[in-house]
Amino acid sequence: MPEISRFLGITITMYFNDHLPPHFHANYNDEEASFEIETLSKIAGSLPPRITGFVIEWASQHQKELMANWDLLNKKGTFNKVPPLV
Repeated sequence: MPEISRFLGITITMYFNDHLPPHFHANYNDEEASFEIETLSKIAGSLPPRITGFVIEWASQHQKELMANWDLLNKKGTFNKVPPLV
């Protein structure tokens, strides 16, 4: 599972050829949640509220890059790193 970004102890990943809708996974300690790229809504799992806020803030800054990575991973099996939350 490719690591797209890492910041504040949060790891952002995507799977190759994953199911729709386009989404990414956020891991923090032993917790994980999935977020839809288009709406930034949580579609599975749970994270602490503060961490969820950081993930959504980061994703809102990088939606185009996340969608491009979704397409790359599903069509070519490659991806690009996305800058961390600053």
